[in-house]
Amino acid sequence: MLHSKKKTIPYIKKKKSEGGITALTSYDYPTTKILSDAGIDLILVGDSLGMVLHGKDNTLEVTIENIIYHSSMVSAAKPDSVIVADMPFGSYHSDEKEGVKNAIRLIKEGGAEAIKLEGGRNRFGVIKAILKSDIPVLGHLGLTPQSINRTGGFKVQGKIRKKAKEIIEDAIELERLGVFAIVLESIPAELAEKITEKLNIPTIGIGAGAGCDGQILVFHDLVGFTNLYLPKFVKKYADVYSEMVDAVKNYIKDTKNKKFPGPNESYYLNKNIDEFLNGNYKKNR
Repeated sequence: MLHSKKKTIPYIKKKKSEGGITALTSYDYPTTKILSDAGIDLILVGDSLGMVLHGKDNTLEVTIENIIYHSSMVSAAKPDSVIVADMPFGSYHSDEKEGVKNAIRLIKEGGAEAIKLEGGRNRFGVIKAILKSDIPVLGHLGLTPQSINRTGGFKVQGKIRKKAKEIIEDAIELERLGVFAIVLESIPAELAEKITEKLNIPTIGIGAGAGCDGQILVFHDLVGFTNLYLPKFVKKYADVYSEMVDAVKNYIKDTKNKKFPGPNESYYLNKNIDEFLNGNYKKNR
């Protein structure tokens, strides 16, 4: 049974009129607890885990089993946030039936409440089929990382008239099909604002300006969990990487100098046992 604080798909859709929808990625139990306690509306178990956790250059090697595994950890935390799981590359591209099957696995095995799927007109068929299976779908237009081999890398999309028109048309059709919201990634702010005005469902931006109904970022980027290059659209709200490096350095220093463990981190014997260890005892018969 859902408790009163639990956010739902209708809750996200209703926030279209309010704006300020907040979303972040999570791939594990403790991070999900943090995001839920902080009040995040939507948690995405993103295929970005391929880059963030697995150290790959892109998301293409992520499997459906990877997403199910991490989704199960996120759902185990029972967050108040809506849980959305990414459909990874290859899990919906070849066959609509296969796409539906994998979407169902994310719900049944991963504990997700909705799925996210990249692409517009080239994916309308599988999106429609998944929606017919009573699985909510979050759309994703603009820069679609699973298409980087076709687009030539992680590049801003919709800067030319033809492409901008295509993104607008795809967004309108995705709404007509029944997606509950659309992620707009790495497109000009003016284009994202125009799409947001045209739709009755929410837009969630990432590198798409402030005109969207909400925003999403990768959690590890937000808190500065890495010292690697970050995209222009990321704002670091903390520098956790440096703090953790300093913590480990201090641990190494204290261990070498015998300052750790100290009295507060150690256990001590009572008097009788102390005498026993020092030989001051009578042997039991």
